[in-house]
Amino acid sequence: MIFTSLSKITDQPVSHNPEIKKKVMLSPGDLPHLTNFSQARFAPGQVAPAHSHDNMCEVFFVEEGEGIIRVNGQDYPVNKGSCIAVEPGEVHEVINSSKSELILTYFGLLVKSEA
Repeated sequence: MIFTSLSKITDQPVSHNPEIKKKVMLSPGDLPHLTNFSQARFAPGQVAPAHSHDNMCEVFFVEEGEGIIRVNGQDYPVNKGSCIAVEPGEVHEVINSSKSELILTYFGLLVKSEA
């Protein structure tokens, strides 16, 4: 069993935009295939720029706020309760287009490469 609490985890920068802070509840190696289980807080106007992952699916759940998740150039408006799963190779970015904080809980799952 692994037990964590957001109140006891220190903030760290998001790799795609160090101004955005996250709390990592589970890290690589904690569970098979899981790359992370984290919560990120986007201030108004903050963006995690477009990127993709060759060997990972990523799932985002909107805890609070609203914004846009852009996948392969298409905008998907999201708000509290929205969930979006991004497949390996899909180019995605997260944009807080609102005037309030956007809070995302997200995780990544490694997928086997076809060798």
